[in-house]
Amino acid sequence: MSKRRILVAEDEAAIRELIVIHLERSGYEVEQAASGTEAWEAFLAGEDAFDLALLDIMMPGMDGLELARRIRERSARMGIIFLTARAQEIDKVKGLLSGADDYITKPYSTSELMARVESVLRRVARPEKAEAQAVLVSGEFRLDSRGRSLRKGAQRIDLTNIELQMMELFLNNRNRTLSRKEILTAIWGDEGVNDLKIVDVNIRRLRMKIEDNPSNPARIATVWGVGYKWAEG
Repeated sequence: MSKRRILVAEDEAAIRELIVIHLERSGYEVEQAASGTEAWEAFLAGEDAFDLALLDIMMPGMDGLELARRIRERSARMGIIFLTARAQEIDKVKGLLSGADDYITKPYSTSELMARVESVLRRVARPEKAEAQAVLVSGEFRLDSRGRSLRKGAQRIDLTNIELQMMELFLNNRNRTLSRKEILTAIWGDEGVNDLKIVDVNIRRLRMKIEDNPSNPARIATVWGVGYKWAEG
């Protein structure tokens, strides 16, 4: 089995080198970049070669938000985690809306970093399901987990790893209210992710892809004070 490949983009050399050391000790193959531009060039040179990118937000040449958007345009499957000292709410929202799977605020422990890396990589390498479980249908929506595709009628909708799992969770729990905590645990696991905002932002991102009117959703309904549910109708 080939090693998982990780792209690390961090302009502070000491932090970048420490991350690389821990990743390599854990058996990962790592390529590092000191700027967003350098990381983008590395991605283009081996577009299908990386399983995960660890990106700082504030970098010279191209910031992490722009880099994540560009990566997402070409790869829905590759994992993306932001590593940044920016802890304001708006920065988290911007990072997740740009296509990131997770967001870790500096300073963070090595154990937290490695747990989050492993969590995202598990989503990237999810085992195939039996055919009977792989296709879920609800009205005009048809989710093919094995083919990693969602169709809304004749329209194909590209999904990230997070969005794919969210759709599976909703379609397997139709018309049942799922709490934000329940969604958080089901998608992100128990690796130290305790920010419920990450659920809200990813719901917003998914609605923008599947709803005719995201501001007045017909499918992913908000259950105020509790969470969300898939309204099958």
